[in-house]
Amino acid sequence: MNSSAVDDLFAELEMSYATGNIYYQTISAVLEAAQLVGISHREQLILAQPKNELMVHFPVRMDNGSYQLFKGYRVQHNNVAGPYKGGIRYHEDVYLDDIKSLAVLMTMKCALMRLPFGGAKGGLKLNPREVSQDELMRITRRFTAALGANIGPDYDIPAPDMGSNAQIMAWMADTYINFAEINNKVEARSVVTGKPLAFGGSAGREKATGQGVVDVLEVLTPGMGLTLSTCSYSVIGYGNVGSWTARLLSAKGAKLRAVLDHRGAIFHAKGLDAEALAIHVRETGSVVDFKGAKVISEEEFYACEVDMLIPAALEQMIHEGNASLINCKVLVEAANAPVTPEGEELLVARGVTILPAILCNAGGVTVSYFEWKQNRQSEQWDEETVDRRLKRIMTDAAHRVQQVAEKYECSLRIASYASAVEHLKEIYELRGIFP
Repeated sequence: MNSSAVDDLFAELEMSYATGNIYYQTISAVLEAAQLVGISHREQLILAQPKNELMVHFPVRMDNGSYQLFKGYRVQHNNVAGPYKGGIRYHEDVYLDDIKSLAVLMTMKCALMRLPFGGAKGGLKLNPREVSQDELMRITRRFTAALGANIGPDYDIPAPDMGSNAQIMAWMADTYINFAEINNKVEARSVVTGKPLAFGGSAGREKATGQGVVDVLEVLTPGMGLTLSTCSYSVIGYGNVGSWTARLLSAKGAKLRAVLDHRGAIFHAKGLDAEALAIHVRETGSVVDFKGAKVISEEEFYACEVDMLIPAALEQMIHEGNASLINCKVLVEAANAPVTPEGEELLVARGVTILPAILCNAGGVTVSYFEWKQNRQSEQWDEETVDRRLKRIMTDAAHRVQQVAEKYECSLRIASYASAVEHLKEIYELRGIFP
């Protein structure tokens, strides 16, 4: 969809965005897919803006007795397919349009996977490394109270995201259970997913996003002339998603040649030990100083020759300034929106295939759905069951994207959005639009 058509749509909504805005970029791709599948103008208007945008400010007493004011967000994009679903990010650079963009991506992910969820996203402007554990608990509980009735197991279900984890989800669930007017305290645990296993979490949730990446690669890489057992790869970010993706790929024989994180980059020509590196990062907080690895510059990292580059950190890390350095055959979006349109244009022109985030990154929300379902039914599935069901959903989605790409002769990114929008279009046609 051309920029003037997007601008006309936003003008109709009395909204304005710069072309470099991440929300504008995300929704432009979605609307291009919407036009491709023939979704109506009224439904395009609905998808173009979130249904609800919540911003909260709340004070918290810190360990030294002072009070600090925090800002939090919850954006609920669309719930035509089911309750809102999406993570809560704790990061100092959280801002509204970023959260809006991620909420749209959640709508698309859930629709692509055919999950009975809509899309939402939340964020708290906070660096969790700069507060104590007790402060983090008080901040989380106060944030949950501020969200109030805007979350709930039948309405909007948060989950972990960058900077948050299973412990934070446990505090959120406990706070909700103690304050919400609910009859079933056990079922109320499903207000959030990504909880610790002992408090209603699901087996396989920690590795779910990385597992989903690998499941997709097993479907798509053979058609690209790659074999996972012999290919090489590099990773941006070695947190939960990056480390699990690397560990699972390495277990299949793939060679991890380089990793870049917030403190630096490392390289080993014969391959880095993904398991040992994960332990090193847990102990030190960074890949830097990993024994036996060569320290390289950021430019050297991007120029490293590999079969696959896997961004697994923040949004828009691949851009016009570094895309020309990249030396890979396939770029695998394990993170949300890691490539800017300008960066993508440069990569595609050089023959790099891009596997889109809403497909590759959807393992986490899929196993979150499994956790929500287990909580609702008072069940506990074993890891083998979770992995088997996840593989089926990820594989089916990958095949759908392939088929849609062939049908419309479009990129895998547009095909993934088109498959998602086709599902939403069918629901709108069945339900109609109230009133």
